[in-house]
Amino acid sequence: MHNDSQQDEWSLETLAIRAGHHRTFEQEHSEPIFPTSSFVYESAAEAARKFGGKEPGNVYSRFTNPTVHTFERRLAALEGGERCVATSSGMAAILSTALALLSAGDEILASRSLFGSTVSLFDKYLGKFGITTRYVELSNLEAWEAAITSKTRLLFAETPSNPLSEIADIPALAALAKRHDAWLAIDNCFLTPALQQPIALGADLVIHSATKYLDGQGRAIGGAVVGKHEVLEEIFGVVRTCGPCLSPFNAWIFTKGLETLSLRMKAHCENALTLARWLDQHPAVSKVHYSGLETHPQHALAKHQQKGFGAVLGFEVINGQEGAWQVIDATRLLSITGNLGDVKTTITHPATTTHGRLSDAQKEAAGISPGLIRVAVGLESQQDIQRDLARGLDALASS
Repeated sequence: MHNDSQQDEWSLETLAIRAGHHRTFEQEHSEPIFPTSSFVYESAAEAARKFGGKEPGNVYSRFTNPTVHTFERRLAALEGGERCVATSSGMAAILSTALALLSAGDEILASRSLFGSTVSLFDKYLGKFGITTRYVELSNLEAWEAAITSKTRLLFAETPSNPLSEIADIPALAALAKRHDAWLAIDNCFLTPALQQPIALGADLVIHSATKYLDGQGRAIGGAVVGKHEVLEEIFGVVRTCGPCLSPFNAWIFTKGLETLSLRMKAHCENALTLARWLDQHPAVSKVHYSGLETHPQHALAKHQQKGFGAVLGFEVINGQEGAWQVIDATRLLSITGNLGDVKTTITHPATTTHGRLSDAQKEAAGISPGLIRVAVGLESQQDIQRDLARGLDALASS
């Protein structure tokens, strides 16, 4: 790409392929990888200017790297943000955001429906340093309004939630945060900017585990934060100083993953909706959690603020944990793993894996029942995915 100003004319699909790449003097067509820890200068004076910030340029790959910059520019363009800071993982993105924006005595107001590691980070580690977290029901705006205080500095939510597909009203939360002089951060890794753009809906920050759909093939671990330049400069300071930086190789993988993001997410959504409708009719399934179903309590809101419903769904089976494990163990095609965002369909039992470290009370509050199964629907044949699940479900229904 020669001119970033052209981005204003481009659609998301084009941005995902073209944005962010500044060609070197070699005039390469594909984005290069710069696997270097350091950079050299023509003179001591040039080194002094760059180390002192008086002249733009690279100093050290913990600070900046051209390959990482390409990924950051591209993701910022897709999310409609001024700037992106990449990190070594999605959890590093959340930690860096908290360290940059919060101080002892501040409060986080968060959804109960958070990834288990996020809850552990907020309670066990940030809590050590005097940062308190309050949890409320994701979709209950009145609960958010009742829980916010003068000490609340950050509102944090995943939408859709994992694994119950609950939906947050992003514009309403953004308005609440603004009234109380707080930031709103939305974890967007389940939908990606191909299906949802929280900044356009009023959020201040977008958090990503790039490990998931931004890569799309389960190859690398990384994270990112997108938002306004001023706030991201503070987050960059944490990454630069504390060191949770993204490797150039992983950044290159994510950049290439973004090229097919829109196509992949459309196909993921089609497969997931078909599977959700089939599961909803199965006698061994007591409930399906997927916002694409018309029976989902927030289907209308999801349809309004999203371009698709995503690929992650939860469903509850009869006979509790025993029934859930029976269905999971009967699969031959699906990958039994806690990861998601892959072209390969994955299946897991949240109560004993992704949310296993939560207390029983926390699991109950988050809706993580013993019979709940999560499937992140991949891009295999829909018939093959369905047949693989039917093996265990049919046996469970007839037992």
